[in-house]
Amino acid sequence: MEKIKVRGLDFDNVNMDEAIEMVEGYIKRGEQCVVFTPNAEIVQMTLEDEDFKEIVSSAQILVPDGAGVVLASKILGTPLKSKVPGCELAENLVRLSADGRYKIFFYGSKPTTEDGMSVAELASKKMSEKYEGFTAAGTSHGYVKPEGYAELIESINASGADILFVCLGVPMQEKWIVAHREELKPRVIIGLGGTLDVFAGTVKRAPRFFVKLNLEWLYRLMKEPKRIGRMMKLPKFILGTIFSKEK
Repeated sequence: MEKIKVRGLDFDNVNMDEAIEMVEGYIKRGEQCVVFTPNAEIVQMTLEDEDFKEIVSSAQILVPDGAGVVLASKILGTPLKSKVPGCELAENLVRLSADGRYKIFFYGSKPTTEDGMSVAELASKKMSEKYEGFTAAGTSHGYVKPEGYAELIESINASGADILFVCLGVPMQEKWIVAHREELKPRVIIGLGGTLDVFAGTVKRAPRFFVKLNLEWLYRLMKEPKRIGRMMKLPKFILGTIFSKEK
């Protein structure tokens, strides 16, 4: 698959269907792959932290989560086909798993919700209601301490999961995946941020209007004004891309 470099990261030039095909290919071949889905904010983080850039670059599959990365690729004259949102990629894999072809383990987010379950457990329940036949291979909240990692990894491996969703937030999830991937048996390991919260309904994704206009960042900022510091990385990233092209 063609790779396109955007600010030092080699993204796979794929649409959603092609990204799913790549993931399925690794499972069918019995090979392990790590999937990261950087948005503009995360790419900017890699520009400011060489060690983190090395971690993100180690993924076998790298797809653009947001419109900012796609815009940057156009500015640089090497346009990516489309954004491939991690949350949508994850839900498509859940949908495909509903017929029993794959098993998915949910790891991440908070240990409790108003429903008395962890976010991961609630996400599994909601997805099983939405996609008949789906049941997560296993779940774990994301507040496991380092001394509990061995037991967690044993649980993941014992579940028989083909795919592992790791939702610990950036950059913790990427660091955790790279540190433990050799101990893990799932063929596909994906860093997915707040996806389990979206599945569980504890966090709402931007309405379709915002998604269509590539304004999900604005919706998140409206909901969480405290994100303004993080959001400042977006204009910094785009301006840096323009200046890098001029050089």
